[in-house]
Amino acid sequence: MTEDHAAKSVAPRTLRGDDLTPAIDALGDLCQRAKARVLGHVTEAGRISSRLLDRHQLAAHALAYLATEVEAARQLVAWSGRVGGDLERAIAGVYVGELCRQLAGGIDLGPCESVSLGQLWLEGDDIRETLGRTDVQALAERYGSGDGVCELARLAEERGTFGNVGLDDETLTAIQSEFRRFVEREVLPIAQDIHRKDQLIPISLIGKMAELGVFGLTIPEEFGGQGLGKVAMCLVTEELSRGYIGVGSLGTRSEIAAELILGGGSDEQKRDWLPRLAVGEVLSTAVFTEPNFGSDLAHIKSRGEKQPDGSYRIFGQKTWITHATRADLMTLLVRTNPDDTGYGGLSMFLAPKTRGSEEHPETEGFPDAGITGTEIKVLGYRGMKEFELSFDDFTVPAGCLLGDVEGQGFKQLMVTFESARIQTAARGVGAAQAALDEAMRYAGERVQFGVPIFSFPRVQRKLGRMIARIMAARQLTFFAARAKDSGKRCDLEAGMAKLLATRAACESADACVQIHGGNGYAEEYVASRLLVDARVLSIFEGANEIQAHVIARRLLEV
Repeated sequence: MTEDHAAKSVAPRTLRGDDLTPAIDALGDLCQRAKARVLGHVTEAGRISSRLLDRHQLAAHALAYLATEVEAARQLVAWSGRVGGDLERAIAGVYVGELCRQLAGGIDLGPCESVSLGQLWLEGDDIRETLGRTDVQALAERYGSGDGVCELARLAEERGTFGNVGLDDETLTAIQSEFRRFVEREVLPIAQDIHRKDQLIPISLIGKMAELGVFGLTIPEEFGGQGLGKVAMCLVTEELSRGYIGVGSLGTRSEIAAELILGGGSDEQKRDWLPRLAVGEVLSTAVFTEPNFGSDLAHIKSRGEKQPDGSYRIFGQKTWITHATRADLMTLLVRTNPDDTGYGGLSMFLAPKTRGSEEHPETEGFPDAGITGTEIKVLGYRGMKEFELSFDDFTVPAGCLLGDVEGQGFKQLMVTFESARIQTAARGVGAAQAALDEAMRYAGERVQFGVPIFSFPRVQRKLGRMIARIMAARQLTFFAARAKDSGKRCDLEAGMAKLLATRAACESADACVQIHGGNGYAEEYVASRLLVDARVLSIFEGANEIQAHVIARRLLEV
């Protein structure tokens, strides 16, 4: 560290640990006013109208983003109060302060999209009585100013940490430490090669993950799993995703399959599949999406025809099927009742398949009769590969209909959405953290004009914002996981976590590339991989546009 650089790493002055309650109260008040105004425009005959909700989609989605940011602020302030350190208080202050300052200019929905507060039918008095309060403006200016955010970056750099994540359980702390060591030793050294050479994640690495219990984390002990909760799943997923997004995503498929079987499977199906999923003996893949039906799963066209012996013949196209060649089990959603063109005609199958060739995946990737696959080349997220599958008289044996009941497939799938979205949020946090780690390291090493580029306020500003937003996403994800572990309905919390964390991943990866400058655009640098890996997170497990719609409807129902 140069003398000039060291001089800029001073003790905090602006960030002094004020009580953030006034700002949280003001944000909550603003959100409630917005909810009331939107509700008044989408209600018809005393009920929420889908037609009006679609007409006022921008306002509804802006409400979803506003409520998500406000809940994240609440969780971050609560976390900082529990942990109690000055760095943690500064992180919470920056997030809340920036939010209060930015909302005055409207709600950012993503690239090329923003909605003014006026479009939520909020008026001048609403702003003056909430964000415009003198005490709130003072907090926002102190913490959310450019100087305040830069100071957070300097404080984090000086301390060598981005904050205490706030684990209050020895088991969880041990799990996090174990997987952090595993990632440093086994994942980070090979991640860039997997991406650049467009290779499958080594099967030997998957075996080591199985030994650590990755695939049976949340499967009950009676079925050979570890019986841990969703918070543990989030910790493991974040650490693995920090190493490489594909590795962090390997557990998603087993998580979905296990949730489906636990929620809707027969006793025999549970005894058959869960122990093998738990130890990684069976790798699964989710086969839901079709070329013309991504988010609109209720109207898929692929079909299953029941045979006299109880088996089913499958016909149709599926797309964006991850890790398909290696999978031994497909959770397969098809239409078994052609007379019901909605969700009531869908059934879920636990369809066995033969694992394809590692050496010749193009010609021998799908050895079973009646199924062929074509790889979809992608920008990132390459370590498991994506496929379009064609089913032409593919046979699913008798006894593989989930729960032995037709017509329940969509409902059975809905049960998995909460866990899948929480897990995706954790992947987003891990990808975002990887970008922050890389950006901070590079900013300290890269010298321009005689000093490390960390010395420049524009770099510090990016890093400070990344620190605050990533911790907010992490705490919101933990909040959703705890809600799931409590057994309560948590589609709202899960959706919010997914929305915020995947956005944090995209923003952080983009900022990481910008901090690297031209080097960030070079394939040899990790920053370029992080950018294309993070970008997919806001699309799958419910595109963020769909997610915002789900959140808005749930908010307006309560």
